[in-house]
Amino acid sequence: MLLVQFKTEAGQRRVGVLEQDAIRVIDGYATTYALAREAIAAKAPLELVAARAVGSETQSFEAVAKAGRLLPPLDHEDPAHCYVTGTGLTHLGSADTRDAMHKKIGGDVESLSDSMKMFRLGVEGGKPAEGARGVQPEWFYKGDGSVVRASGQDLPMPDFALDGGEEPEIAGLYLIGDDGQPYRLGFAIGNEFSDHVTERQNYLYLAHSKLRDCGVGPALLVGELPAHIEGSSRIYGKDGQVRWAKDFVSGEQNMSHTIANLEYHHFKYGLFNRPGDVHIHFFGTATLSFADSICVEAGETFEIEAPAFGPALRNRLALEETKFTKVSAL
Repeated sequence: MLLVQFKTEAGQRRVGVLEQDAIRVIDGYATTYALAREAIAAKAPLELVAARAVGSETQSFEAVAKAGRLLPPLDHEDPAHCYVTGTGLTHLGSADTRDAMHKKIGGDVESLSDSMKMFRLGVEGGKPAEGARGVQPEWFYKGDGSVVRASGQDLPMPDFALDGGEEPEIAGLYLIGDDGQPYRLGFAIGNEFSDHVTERQNYLYLAHSKLRDCGVGPALLVGELPAHIEGSSRIYGKDGQVRWAKDFVSGEQNMSHTIANLEYHHFKYGLFNRPGDVHIHFFGTATLSFADSICVEAGETFEIEAPAFGPALRNRLALEETKFTKVSAL
């Protein structure tokens, strides 16, 4: 099941089930958040609760998307109660990339860079037996719900940034129940979006490079994540032509960590178990246009697509003018 959030022509929020190009509107629930809270309270699968509430009204997905009325597939009415985070160095990549990576990490561990040490740790201990704790991954914070952009919205790059590059990833979408338990609603395709030039200057700048907006959606895949995901990442120039394109793979079959292990090491912190909060957590990638020396320019468009997640995620890169913030003393 694929869930989509959108606004009607009158500006009212709606959530519905995507069936090819038709959105079947769910009755009685205006948001994915409300639907998920009902499922948690009823101790019932989200898919079952959604299926029972589907009504007769339909909307054209294409019409909604063209009108710019799509919303992220999960959000919180107060953006401060939505955490956007992620993990890196989690993907093995294609067969040739995988072989090269294993050669890099196969020697003396002390001769490896910190990144390669982290990747090696994941390869050796990122997939523990069920119920066991594996090695913890690299982790980063991107922002709160205010940084999340729906498909069709611009993806702003601050004017102090040195780069604005896509990262085609899968994100887990979660709601913390009143019992303090994290509940996974499902998964969505995403563009994690980072400043790779800043990060490459010094790895300790990673935290700065991740404080950027991101694209998520348009649909939430309810249920388990397929073990193997195939997708495509593209950049369209200002003339509308494809300037760069590359396939990517994800899913546990192509990762050095299990989803369960990544989830454990995020939600083990009490800070992330506050009832009512939403979490959007990116699981990493192995495919970047930056790695092919592509510099994306304002006005160009990112497109990330994987059939398992329905329609593609599209965001145009825009330059955002920022002001110098001077702190005033009281």
